Amino acid sequence: MLEKESIGVLREALERLDCEFQGLPPVGATAASVSRMSSVLEEVAARLADNFPYFHPLYAGQMLKPPHPVARAAYALATWINPNNHALDGGRASTAMEREAVAQIAGMFGWETHLGHLTSGGTMANLEALWVAGRLAPAKKIAASAQSHYTHQRISGVLQLPFEEVPTDTRGRMDPNALERMLAAGDIGCVVATMGTTATGSVDPLPEILELRRRYAFRLHIDAAYGGYFTLAGNLAQETRAAYDRIAEADSIVIDPHKHGLQPYGCGCVLFRDPAVGTLYKHDSPVTYFSSRELHLGEISLECSRPGASAVALWATMRLLPLTRGGEFAQDLEASRRAALDFYSRLAADQRVLTAFPPQLDIVVWAPKSRPAERVFENAARRNLHLAMARLPGAFFGLRDEVHALRSVLMKPEHEQWVDRIWEVLDSSL
Repeated sequence: MLEKESIGVLREALERLDCEFQGLPPVGATAASVSRMSSVLEEVAARLADNFPYFHPLYAGQMLKPPHPVARAAYALATWINPNNHALDGGRASTAMEREAVAQIAGMFGWETHLGHLTSGGTMANLEALWVAGRLAPAKKIAASAQSHYTHQRISGVLQLPFEEVPTDTRGRMDPNALERMLAAGDIGCVVATMGTTATGSVDPLPEILELRRRYAFRLHIDAAYGGYFTLAGNLAQETRAAYDRIAEADSIVIDPHKHGLQPYGCGCVLFRDPAVGTLYKHDSPVTYFSSRELHLGEISLECSRPGASAVALWATMRLLPLTRGGEFAQDLEASRRAALDFYSRLAADQRVLTAFPPQLDIVVWAPKSRPAERVFENAARRNLHLAMARLPGAFFGLRDEVHALRSVLMKPEHEQWVDRIWEVLDSSL
């Protein structure tokens, strides 16, 4: 079941890399006992079996998507060098690859000029964006929707910035009217708009939020950690497309290549429209930045040591699958969305199921009527179909009380061919 062909490709690339260093004098190998390594790795494999099959289309639960084989191979290849993308001399090639990869992501959103870098994930990327917002508007509030990721409130606490939660509409999107009432007080410095909430994949109404910014003047941050790549998809609903088409007007953007970008964990990315925010990072190091007058990535990052292997893997993946509308990468996103729409239509037609709103991206939320969600979750798992559970506002389902729901993230393009099988298992689990 696990992809293994890339191991041969990796071995060939490793031989090529080894040839690049043949001019060095030989060094005694740090010989590890192959037999002992084999024994340990056998144990590791056995331990790793205690996981759900995240790589398989019958895993339709949390936001877990296998990295592309080229990303796995490129990441592993880079670990033989083990570059550190903090100072330039710690990761010369991988620093260049990071800059190129980040520029491609910025270009996907329409930014030719930007400042940005990779991070360990969306949490750190969002922290940097909100840290910049706090430096530019000290003591002012951060506002995000009630369905935004919980880290925004937690990050605001870390940064000692006040946080305000904006109510959502019945489709899990920020309510612009509620936001305007809060903005009228004049104490909000940054609004976070979410392009794909983690619970339901809802997309905040960006055109309306931008109109409010024109009138109230606040910094706009886009949390597109989950849904950012869908800007390439050609089958979004008109309302959703209208929101994505305005992303370039934001002040900062966060996206997670380790979600839809086919990368191993952890690989996030933060982007700023105005490169001048780099002056906020200014610091001095007595040992780090003297190998080159060129900007070191550590000079525009709150993190210090960062794996160059992440940059290498991302660069290789985008070299194979460019970020272009209509391309292979975009077509896979469109397949995931078609799978979600197909699955939603089957659920909506079943009298045993209560559905929420149609998916804006590729996440479907629903609840069984006749038995607890936990029971269906367990029944499906026994048949190798793995779902996720969520507690959601009853308003999403036309109810008053909170709903214990089931959630299906159909983020693998293979899900489109597996909806029949998923439905067959679910039908016998309800």
